[in-house]
Amino acid sequence: MNNLLRNTDIKYLRGIGPKRAELLEKNLGIRTYHDMLYHFPTHYIDRTTIRRIRDFEGEDMAAVQVRGQFVSFNTIGEGAKMRLVGLFSDGSGTMEVVWFQRVKSLRELYHTHTEYTLFGKPSVFNGRWSMVHPEIDPPGAPLASGGFRGVYPLTEQLRNRGFSSRTFATAAAEILAGARYIPETLPEHIVNRYGLLDLRTALTVIHTPPSMAMLDRARLRLKFEELFYLQLDIQRYARRRSSSTQGFMFGHIGQFFNNFYSQFLPFPLTGAQKRVIKEIRADMGTGRQMNRLLQGDVGSGKTLVALLTMLIALDNGYQACLMAPTEILATQHYETIREMVAPMGINVRLLTGSTRKKERDVIDAQLQDGSLHILIGTHAVIEDRVKFHNLGYVVIDEQHRFGVAQRARLWTKNVIPPHVLVMTATPIPRTLAMTVYGDLDVSVIDELPPGRKPVQTLLRYDENRLSTYQGIARQLKMGRQVYIVYPLINENEKLDLRSLEEGYENICEIYRDYRVAYVHGRLKPEEKDYQMSIFASGEAQILVSTTVIEVGVNVPNATTMLIENAERFGLSQLHQLRGRVGRGEGQSYCILMTKRKIAKDTRRRLELMTATTNGFEIAEADMQMRGPGDIEGTMQSGIPFDLHIANLATDGQIVQMARDAACEVLDADPDLTSPANAILPRQLALLNSRIRDWSRIS
Repeated sequence: MNNLLRNTDIKYLRGIGPKRAELLEKNLGIRTYHDMLYHFPTHYIDRTTIRRIRDFEGEDMAAVQVRGQFVSFNTIGEGAKMRLVGLFSDGSGTMEVVWFQRVKSLRELYHTHTEYTLFGKPSVFNGRWSMVHPEIDPPGAPLASGGFRGVYPLTEQLRNRGFSSRTFATAAAEILAGARYIPETLPEHIVNRYGLLDLRTALTVIHTPPSMAMLDRARLRLKFEELFYLQLDIQRYARRRSSSTQGFMFGHIGQFFNNFYSQFLPFPLTGAQKRVIKEIRADMGTGRQMNRLLQGDVGSGKTLVALLTMLIALDNGYQACLMAPTEILATQHYETIREMVAPMGINVRLLTGSTRKKERDVIDAQLQDGSLHILIGTHAVIEDRVKFHNLGYVVIDEQHRFGVAQRARLWTKNVIPPHVLVMTATPIPRTLAMTVYGDLDVSVIDELPPGRKPVQTLLRYDENRLSTYQGIARQLKMGRQVYIVYPLINENEKLDLRSLEEGYENICEIYRDYRVAYVHGRLKPEEKDYQMSIFASGEAQILVSTTVIEVGVNVPNATTMLIENAERFGLSQLHQLRGRVGRGEGQSYCILMTKRKIAKDTRRRLELMTATTNGFEIAEADMQMRGPGDIEGTMQSGIPFDLHIANLATDGQIVQMARDAACEVLDADPDLTSPANAILPRQLALLNSRIRDWSRIS
């Protein structure tokens, strides 16, 4: 029956038909009975409650249910602009009910002086309450069974074509009534051990819950199943890789590492840096390929860790490569590392898309004869023409900005895959790291170098602009430098944002005695490099920029950042931007400029930025507020299966439970050959058949 559900086209379901089926597939990707069953409500409304119109209050009311009669109908406008307006009364007050689609058919469907139950979201228009395209129960219809009705995700097009939450609840009930047998998708021993509902019961309850207690049990069952198979797939892959993937044995610590550590280390290592280096050294000595994720907040010293561990590769006769997502960041790494190792005779080269042919020819030759020790570059380093003499160690910085296929190509640069260190300055919440990076070992640098002062983050409103500019002027008089960040390049009146072009002119006018540079994503690379260089060298005291400076700009003398329209940025992005200041010993400031009237959630987000500089706290809050799919690059990093109901932001306990269950199964039955686990390989094969090989994160 499971295959029948997966293979039966939704057009054969009563009330759907070919045209509606086409709309469902186009808008929601629903093509089969199985797709419809797994299109779950996002929340539920207690439909036993009838609200009175006179009790409506507040600008942002949730959807409510009212019962009454239409007093009159009025058709307004012509053609495409025609709308139907019904005046609805429940005896306590009146409201307008408005339809913009299917006007003629709806005018014939509904009648005055007949009792209806309406369900929708009230809003105020022209001083009176109105409800647009409500869900309407027919005359005499009873209240929802059990009192709870699911509210399903819908697009505007579907809503305009007559689809409602009732459409989906009815369709799910029809499918379940016609399915004599729905086979289990979890082994019986797991269902029993964790006290889970059987699948049929869980699917029935999720669409038509008889009570909140049963709804909680149905949600637990369905969330657990999604997360269990996700963890089982990740853990099975990780165990196979760990036991079978041969790696280079770096058992020797020689003159490169020892000389640099004893003579050229720019500052003493923190305890966290020392701990991480030991973890990496241990991996390198196992004879298996290292695949490690290094998390560290902005300014925590990840680059120095990367360099020291690259020197271990050099000591063992291998080459190293560092790949960064942008030319600015790659150049920053190149200049930093080249300067640090210059006295040691280590050959470091930079390869990007703008590297000239003559230089490329030199790089190609030196890579192949082994005289080039460390190659730093953008995605240009994974091109087919780039061939190494003996690549043994790869560092990937801000790796979520690369596609999976791009990262995997580095595996082909040697007969045995090189050791891989994946670095990110974007702190990753624990539940997300357990899933997206579940097959990597994780190291964390959780302390900043001594002497660094926390950045003071200030929330300011447009009316504070004059005093803010005066504060910036004081920093400039002290010889400091300033970033001013805008969300856009060109003026967009619809969004009412300050554009970079307008801002650049204003800043030049306000700070006439100082040189102002500007950078944005549409500049030609050579112009961008020039503007960055005059700011980095101190020739320009102010840099007006879009978010292209989010990563890869290291100017210790820059102590102030002003972020215009801060309400338009996510928490993680604000944190990344803030990381551009506070890189020297002076006190630094990040000023979040916004308008006074902003949404409650937005204000909470900005106030959190002012309260903490801890990237992990911010990442957890960001995921709670926005969900995991919105955190930059998360989805492309490799969550392999669609999550229909589980939420990595809020289901941390279930993620842990699913992970524990998956590990217990694999501990007892590594190859999943036990008859008790017969369902597991079949389900994994079914889930994996929809995706490409995601798992090779590097």
